[in-house]
Amino acid sequence: MAKLVAAFGSSHSIMLVSQREDWQHGFKVIDTKNMHYYDKQGRKTNYDALLAGMPPGTEAMVTPEKMDERFDASQTAMDALHERIVAAKLDVLLIVGDDQTELFRTSNNPAMAIFFGPTIRNTAREPVAPNDPWPKTARMWRHEPEVDREYPVKSDLAEWLIRQLCDRDFDIAAMDGLEPGQSEGHAFQFIHRRLLKGHELPVIPVILNTFDPPNQPTPRRCVALGKALRELIALWPQDLRVGVIASGGLSHFVVDEELDQQVLTAIRTKDSGALAGFDPLRLQAGSSEIRNWLVVGEMAKELDMEWVEYVPAYRTPALTGTGLAFASWKTLF
Repeated sequence: MAKLVAAFGSSHSIMLVSQREDWQHGFKVIDTKNMHYYDKQGRKTNYDALLAGMPPGTEAMVTPEKMDERFDASQTAMDALHERIVAAKLDVLLIVGDDQTELFRTSNNPAMAIFFGPTIRNTAREPVAPNDPWPKTARMWRHEPEVDREYPVKSDLAEWLIRQLCDRDFDIAAMDGLEPGQSEGHAFQFIHRRLLKGHELPVIPVILNTFDPPNQPTPRRCVALGKALRELIALWPQDLRVGVIASGGLSHFVVDEELDQQVLTAIRTKDSGALAGFDPLRLQAGSSEIRNWLVVGEMAKELDMEWVEYVPAYRTPALTGTGLAFASWKTLF
């Protein structure tokens, strides 16, 4: 019988594929132009309004020295997470991530999808010129250095999960391949390129529309999906060591430490009611990726969370940035 033996969570922010100097200086420039800000009550806002509402002294929270410390802490956490994934000796890793008009478009955007083709492609990087803006260089790092690469997918289990979820009244979009030139989305690229780092491991991409209204899954539906996946994995007849990872989050593009700690506490204490009860208004823009953690938190309910590294990565005096989180549940052997 298959068994869910390991669970993980990781932010996948562009911060995590950027350089130290970008943290220290670059984000202070581009964050003033971001159009996707919501305040902590879920109301649309902008950078100037956020900055005007800040108390004195926030500049001291985003000095180059502070950014330097956060950069180092995040790099160390990602290296530790890579080691934990490899040590789990998995046969397959489910990746629960979001799609932001990468494989889908708002003209046809499913709330939930599972990829079940034999492999999933990550494309090679586009050329980066010396005068290109640094965010392009960071985004291109998620792609392959020279040529496209096909990553293995545990397609038989993925296809079976789709059918079984449909039988349980989940409307799952089924994907057996990519269109020419398409690449797996950033949530999945990051896991392959930074956290697996060449470790050969079949995956199953579970794709949620966290970001684009009007059909984002509710927190309640995310928890229900996690419960169903946990139960179904236990019914798969082949002996498999199965792992799952949440890719994305936590709060951004405004850091909300209170929200992030509420999410982590609810997951740690296995409080399904709290996970299902999060207000969708607080899960806007980048914070919408918390939905991926809700699915995994419920999937991993029979495991115990044993390690969390949380980095409140403020990057401007308006306290924009990302609540970076890295987590691992105790692996079963």
